[in-house]
Amino acid sequence: MVVKILKKTSIGKSHAKVILMGEHSVVYGQPAIALPLPDISFTTTIMPRLAGQMIFTPTYQGPLSSLAENYEGIRQLILRLLDFFNAKKRPFTLHINSDIPQERGMGSSAASAISIVRAFYDFFDTPLSSEHLQTWAAVEERITHGSPSGLDTSTVASSLPIWFIKNELTQPFELNLNATFILADTGIHGQTGLAVSVVRSLLEEQPHTTKKSIQHLGELTTAAHHALQFNTLSELGSLMNQAQAELQTLGVSHPQLDTLIHAARQAGALGAKLTGGGIGGTMLALAPDQKAADGIIEALENAGATEIWTQTYPTN
Repeated sequence: MVVKILKKTSIGKSHAKVILMGEHSVVYGQPAIALPLPDISFTTTIMPRLAGQMIFTPTYQGPLSSLAENYEGIRQLILRLLDFFNAKKRPFTLHINSDIPQERGMGSSAASAISIVRAFYDFFDTPLSSEHLQTWAAVEERITHGSPSGLDTSTVASSLPIWFIKNELTQPFELNLNATFILADTGIHGQTGLAVSVVRSLLEEQPHTTKKSIQHLGELTTAAHHALQFNTLSELGSLMNQAQAELQTLGVSHPQLDTLIHAARQAGALGAKLTGGGIGGTMLALAPDQKAADGIIEALENAGATEIWTQTYPTN
């Protein structure tokens, strides 16, 4: 590939995501819905320099050659991009600025991959298709997560929610929603692998009731897909509450999650549930407007949430 004249400053952007519905049941062929969180952003900036390849992140500042450990997926992605552009020794400075917390099920690693790929394609002034973007992002995700589904990278690159069925379908759809979602962190790292094992074990021990819960979660997700397109907030909130009840039945909630969910509902949330793997991690609450959201945020703070984020739809 012929390398084009480089821009002075190149930028790649992405954002966080959240699983709205379908946790755990998606493992067994049921649909899931992921929402983009554009207000929680990830930005990569690349600038040319005279010599060296320098990386600046919130937790690492130094040469690309010394980037290691938790950043191995990013390092490998950058090396392969440089090889693709025939620019292995091209000097640059890369800055990462992220509002997305790590290990909270909000797509931090996927957002980093999407942002970095977009920045390098901008740096080399090269068009980038959605298909190639996803292919490149999968490089980092495979190294970081082993066998990613593609849901995270699709959602953090999209302004639309994603309807997802494992190994079958990853499809954006139009969102017609006037509401605010609040995410609150329990302060306990979610344990997705452990939670998946809990459900698998329950499925072996109590197959009839567990299959029934999984099937019901799929039905609730399908109904939520409709509610998101028609702005039926009360229905969506009720569906979220029903999903949380099934997730509790599956054993993947946690006392601190339950405390925050109860506090949000008492403060006026139309619905509240865990999001992601569970057994810690974050919860999600639905507020009809900003005034209600403010009261829910205060209640969550009083209930012990260690960090809180919001996302209002429609987005600007």
